Amino acid sequence: MGTHNLLVRLGDTVYLEVIAPNPAAPAPSRPRWFALDTLGPNAAPSLAAWVARTSDIHAAASASAEPLGNIEPMARGTLSWLITITPDGSLPFDGVAPALIEWQTEARPAVKLKDLGLSLASLELFHPEPARISRLLVSLGLEGPVSVVPTDSGLPPRLVAHIDTPLGVRLLPAPQLGR
Repeated sequence: MGTHNLLVRLGDTVYLEVIAPNPAAPAPSRPRWFALDTLGPNAAPSLAAWVARTSDIHAAASASAEPLGNIEPMARGTLSWLITITPDGSLPFDGVAPALIEWQTEARPAVKLKDLGLSLASLELFHPEPARISRLLVSLGLEGPVSVVPTDSGLPPRLVAHIDTPLGVRLLPAPQLGR
């Protein structure tokens, strides 16, 4: 996908991936995942998307109340996986809906990462159609500290991760002063 990344462990099975287009890599023949091709060169970092692990991506995608993209095989180093990606690289529900992933290898990235004492406390999904998002999550049978929060229509959907750190809970993205 012509990207480079950095992983941060947030638990035994959870990690945060910072991902961006890699200017040194050849551009892929298709749009990059996570809507990376829509970002300008000076785009601010954001919590743009989330990915939910499943043991049967085909069954989960079929059961999904909303389309999450095509199931695509991917590999990096010794890792291989299947993941849902929309054909145009966009984010379903502006990133509030998860991409699905099924690992094809025994090793998972999080267990190999250094434990810095960070963990995901919760993930909030802000969307103007909370009932639709909740139906989607139920259709996928997702478990975990994820909650759907209604927003006023006209406000953009967004994600907020609550991360336990040695210095207390921190929000990602951090709240803007004056908002």
